[in-house]
Amino acid sequence: MEKVIMSNFVTSYRDLKVFQRAYKLALELHKASLEFPKIEQYALGDQIRRSSRSICANITEGFMRQRDSKAEWKRFLLMSLGSCEETIMWLDFVRDFGYVILPRTAVWQQELSEIVKMLHKLREGNNA
Repeated sequence: MEKVIMSNFVTSYRDLKVFQRAYKLALELHKASLEFPKIEQYALGDQIRRSSRSICANITEGFMRQRDSKAEWKRFLLMSLGSCEETIMWLDFVRDFGYVILPRTAVWQQELSEIVKMLHKLREGNNA
C-alpha cells in the first residue's frame, strides 16, 4: 500500500498523498463532465464535479481544524469518505447512461477506492 503522506513532516494538506490523488482525480472528472450531453452538464455533471471537489475540500478543512481537535479532523475525513462513495455512485450513472465508456469509469472508480483506503488509514491515525 502506498504511503498516505509524502514524508513524516507534513505542514500542509497539500503534502498529503491522498489530497494530491483526490485533487488530480477531481480535475480529471471535471474535464470529462464537460463532454457530457448539454443537459447533463448542468445535472449529472454538476453532481460529479461537486462530490469530487468535496473530497478535496473536506481534507483541506479538516487538516486545518485538526490543530484544535483531532475529532474534527476525523469528522472531516468521514465527510470526505462520504463524498468518495457519492462520486462512485454518480459514476455508475455515467457508465449506465453511456456517457463514458466502461474502462474509463472503472479506472476512476478504482482510484476512488484507493482514496477511500487512504482516508480510512488517516482516520485510524496511520501514516503507512
